[in-house]
Amino acid sequence: MQAPSSDSDGSPRATQVRLVRLLGGFRALRVRNYRLYWFGQLVSMTGSWVQVTAQALLVLQLTNSPLAIGLVATFQFLPVMLLSLFGGVIADRVPRYRMILITQTIAMALATIFGSLVFFGLIQLWQIYLLAMIQGVVNALDTPVRQAFAVELVGREDRPNAVALNSIVFNGSRIIGPALAGLLIGPLGIAAMLYLNAASFLAVLLGLLRMDVSQIVQGPRRPARVFSELREGLAYTWRTPEILLVMILIGAIGTFGYNFSVTLPLIGGFVLHTDPASYGMLGAFLGLGSLAAAVANAYMGSFTPRRMIIAAAAFSILLGSLATTSTFAVAVALLFALGFAGISFTTAANTVIQLRVPDDLRGRVSSLYFMLFAGSTPIGGLLIGGAASLFGVPKALLLCATLCLIGVGAAVAYQRSISHLPQAGQAPA
Repeated sequence: MQAPSSDSDGSPRATQVRLVRLLGGFRALRVRNYRLYWFGQLVSMTGSWVQVTAQALLVLQLTNSPLAIGLVATFQFLPVMLLSLFGGVIADRVPRYRMILITQTIAMALATIFGSLVFFGLIQLWQIYLLAMIQGVVNALDTPVRQAFAVELVGREDRPNAVALNSIVFNGSRIIGPALAGLLIGPLGIAAMLYLNAASFLAVLLGLLRMDVSQIVQGPRRPARVFSELREGLAYTWRTPEILLVMILIGAIGTFGYNFSVTLPLIGGFVLHTDPASYGMLGAFLGLGSLAAAVANAYMGSFTPRRMIIAAAAFSILLGSLATTSTFAVAVALLFALGFAGISFTTAANTVIQLRVPDDLRGRVSSLYFMLFAGSTPIGGLLIGGAASLFGVPKALLLCATLCLIGVGAAVAYQRSISHLPQAGQAPA
């Protein structure tokens, strides 16, 4: 009889191999600076999702209007549409570490002001619009810098894993934030949620201050005019087929599909008629599916254009399916699947950007990605809010899903017109 191999299931060696493979999905956290930044972002973004949930409920309490919810998104993301390309130029020209310290401090101050207006009973709808617009300006300048900074903290071999771990932060916070808000808004009130978000920024600020700045290396920046640098980033995107494919898809899905700050309040308030706790569960299940996809993607070695297109198509179909239900259990199941498909798509798209684009162009190309993904929300937010007011929430969702599918079809047609599309984003051996 042959002796059992030391690698058989249950042996110490087999257990060790499985543990190494498990931890391999989090290998970028070996870098101390990235680890500090990652945990700080997890806390801060959880606070941001708490505020998003509380803000939506506040607008519903003040107006009970689908259009008002759409207008909040329009005011918040209009600066992103107008300014994010310039934010990309800034990301490629200024010290990113210092810029993030400034923008995160401003965001903390804005959340404190918002909370104080609600706490003292002074809040009015126009003030929400104004604060949303100022926050949008901060996001337009901050997001391209943060995207470029995060992958700059690790070596090139860890960048695919860092992108996946960033998705875990975004989607883990999307679970915790809405669920936490749903549990706490009842006993503590909306103002407390806004103050909680303000306090959460301390985590990322303290993480930044504890970093070893000597280990942060930003490539040399040659002097150039702003519009010349913008043209350079846009020209690179246009002449690089794989990047242009990403932009076609992200433009369609970002404009018509990724409007959850509008769609979730409309579904909760006008279709499912949820209370604060149940409304928080809608965001939590969307985030749970997103987190499951982010963890799965952390262990994937490559992200191909085909996988990206399939995920975008699945997202569009699931969004259309969500328009057909008025049952809470079915809705949360669809939101879980929608979150999984959405993050599978965005992680693949973002990984292509972070790996394919040269270091000196990454900020500008990332800003174009962000502009199409989030800056297009004024269009999508107004569309779904206006359509929901005229035709009802289900028909508005179905319209957006159809437009997403048209965008996927355009991307497929473009891909077929290219003879040989390289597959960037493949992990190094």
